[in-house]
Amino acid sequence: MSSFKAAAFDLDDTLLRDDLSVSDYTAGVFRRLTDTGFLLIPASGRAQLSMLPFVEQIRPVALYIACNGAEIWDGATDQLISRETFSMELGCEIAEFGKEFSCYAQTYEGEKFFFNEYGLYADRYAAASMLTGEYVGDLTKFIREPRTKILMMAEPDKISMMLSEACRRFENRVSVTSSKPHFLEFNPLRATKGIALSAAADRLGISTEQIVAFGDSLNDLPMLQEAGLSVAVANARPVVRNLCDAVCPCNQEDGVARFLAKHILCEEALF
Repeated sequence: MSSFKAAAFDLDDTLLRDDLSVSDYTAGVFRRLTDTGFLLIPASGRAQLSMLPFVEQIRPVALYIACNGAEIWDGATDQLISRETFSMELGCEIAEFGKEFSCYAQTYEGEKFFFNEYGLYADRYAAASMLTGEYVGDLTKFIREPRTKILMMAEPDKISMMLSEACRRFENRVSVTSSKPHFLEFNPLRATKGIALSAAADRLGISTEQIVAFGDSLNDLPMLQEAGLSVAVANARPVVRNLCDAVCPCNQEDGVARFLAKHILCEEALF
């Protein structure tokens, strides 16, 4: 493992515990890692402002990847490095797709998310993301400029069906994924965590073969496949676990930090 120079990791259900906390143990391991020159690259489906409170807890980070790869941010200055968007027209087409399935949907601008219907989904998202939501009704009328992401929410069975249909309908035009069973996410075609990880590695002067990546869900797969070593947390979706090189303890047991402590720092870690 001495050839690895960086770790890329998802936040929700991977690094973060279920209460959205970063444990003292994880923070301590990360400090010892960065003291050796090891690089940390958080990579999330969250918007940048929603990632920032967690990034603050684990600094220094080299870069961080937001919106499923649509944005890359400098870890020291919080300045935007790159951004991928899809057109207003394509955004409206995606929003129309959500209307077709009578689905809750939201998009992002500045410090807010903008949603199409009141209810539990908007309330829960506001609490989990720490962003302010604003009701705007029909997103096809609200979207008037390029966007980085549109998120839809519904029961898992409905999302599974919509995911298949969205992949078919938007093939080669949009990146479609799901970070949670009740999430359906639309990003620009080149906005994946894998493409963003490759761009981040180039900027940092390392290769993706020198990065170990951790994840739990479908939106993590491009990053896991791009990295030199892929590690699923034990609570990951079965398809993700089956495609990874290794499995570490679950997010509730600080699996990311324990794996890095054992294999990078060569510290005794309880598995």
